[in-house]
Amino acid sequence: MITVNDQPIHWHDGMTVASMLDQIGAARHCAVIKLNGKLVCRPKFDVTCVPDQATILLLPMIAGG
Repeated sequence: MITVNDQPIHWHDGMTVASMLDQIGAARHCAVIKLNGKLVCRPKFDVTCVPDQATILLLPMIAGG
């Protein structure tokens, strides 16, 4: 089990940030996440593994001007 924005999410072996975002339907909305206190940017989502018991904060893209 992992925690994403204070919500428990089922964890599976081999989970990456990209697969976790697909699982929760947030793949398009995040440019950066915080994984156990460390920032991970979109180019590394496919290669960054999510360990069991991880705490993740989603940091959505914000546009303005």
